[in-house]
Amino acid sequence: MSWCYGFTCLFRIIMNTLNIKTSKRNEFIDITNSIQNLLENQNIQEGACIIYVPHATWAVTINEWFDPDVRKDITTWLSKQIPKDNNFNHMEGNSVAHIKSSLIWVDQKVIIQNGQLFLWKWQKIFFCEFDWPRTRSIYVKFIN
Repeated sequence: MSWCYGFTCLFRIIMNTLNIKTSKRNEFIDITNSIQNLLENQNIQEGACIIYVPHATWAVTINEWFDPDVRKDITTWLSKQIPKDNNFNHMEGNSVAHIKSSLIWVDQKVIIQNGQLFLWKWQKIFFCEFDWPRTRSIYVKFIN
């Protein structure tokens, strides 16, 4: 935890880490409850949450959770737009994952209001796997 000194106010900044294990090459994993649990452990009522994935082949997005076909449609569309057999030059063979990560982005910001992540009723935060399954870290920073 660190304290930032501004003109008239103090901000508390708290960094947390979530480890995620994926099981498929293209996968969306709902991490909303994990982030909300981290938030509740910090007893923050108002502020902001920054979710950051420090990897070049993964991403994080906020989207509809109710209909799983939305996530399937996003994955299908990305795969059609960025086919594996596109003769990419990257020697590791995972250029598709790098491009998908760049399109979806590696960070999201969420308002914290009344101790809750301020998401619309159909929204959840999803970790996006675009490379080979493995365990990596997501960083969550709360500012209040």
